[in-house]
Amino acid sequence: MDSLTQAVLGAALQGTVLGRLQGRRSLLYGAALGTVPDLDVIIRYADPVSQMTYHRGFSHSVFVLTALALLLAWLVNRCWPNKGYNLPRLFLAFWLVLITHPVLDAFTVYGTQLFWPLHTTPESWAAVFIIDPVYTVPLLLAVLYAGLKGLKGRALSLLSLALAFSTAYLGFGLAGRMAAEQRFELALQQQGIASSEVRAVPIAFNTLVWRVLAKTPDGDYYEGASSWFDREPPELLRQPRNLAAGKVLDGVPLHERLRWFTGDWLRYDVVGDALVVTDLRMGIPGNYTFRFQMAQRDGAGQWQAIQPRGWVAGGAASLFDGDKLSLIWRRVFAQQPPLPLAAWAAQPEGHAAEARH
Repeated sequence: MDSLTQAVLGAALQGTVLGRLQGRRSLLYGAALGTVPDLDVIIRYADPVSQMTYHRGFSHSVFVLTALALLLAWLVNRCWPNKGYNLPRLFLAFWLVLITHPVLDAFTVYGTQLFWPLHTTPESWAAVFIIDPVYTVPLLLAVLYAGLKGLKGRALSLLSLALAFSTAYLGFGLAGRMAAEQRFELALQQQGIASSEVRAVPIAFNTLVWRVLAKTPDGDYYEGASSWFDREPPELLRQPRNLAAGKVLDGVPLHERLRWFTGDWLRYDVVGDALVVTDLRMGIPGNYTFRFQMAQRDGAGQWQAIQPRGWVAGGAASLFDGDKLSLIWRRVFAQQPPLPLAAWAAQPEGHAAEARH
């Protein structure tokens, strides 16, 4: 999730475990330590596909972070032997702060390599949006209160309560995702539509309305929206994945890595002489967060794989469009009129991003 959320989660955890020993400093130490796994963003890769798929890799591994927590606990216990610490308590605090960072990331849709270096599909539980005020604000308020009042009595109780609420909220998100997938699958079955895989992801800053995707055996996919408060079947928009166009990328290492990272939730679009590959999991129709040009048609009409370039077409910034956000929030409580998915999907295709030097 976002850096603020990871910082306040780390602060709340270290404050709860070590606050009586470290006082207010525990909040600062926990906030700093809670953001350490994201330092992998300083590593620059030659192309945007690598940048995307290597993020949340080794620095988010439960194996690496457990070893780091043990090392930090040993160092602190050795360097400050008269502070009242003991090794098990230090290890517990540091391990919780570090390990909850990638676990929380895994509750988003992006993909987190929790078990690196094992080559398992990245964990992508899609229970919460990458920014969710309902999760973050209670933790932030509890940390601010503890910072003002000190780590004792009511402040410690509030930190514990905020941590319990945030954990329960993740469970609420998982339940919402599963319910949305079941409703969507039932709607497809009622219309006689076969699906091979169904996936729900939260839309824009909430866990009440869900964007749902369903692959079909013939290579298309359906997209729709489902809310906790729906009483009618969800809207359905059928779109092609254009798998035949993507055949030119078969065996290309970065394409295979992207398929692995996304669980093969990819679509292929020919835009002029460019072959654009879209990660369908993030964004909304017409404005997907991750799109890449991965092949170019030469003068003879033949396709050639190229070093991937970012493809500009709305992207994450589109989620802050006031008009779209108002429609999404209205959709939480009202199904009619439905979200204009077809109109959004028909937006201009965008263009290749300029190369970085």
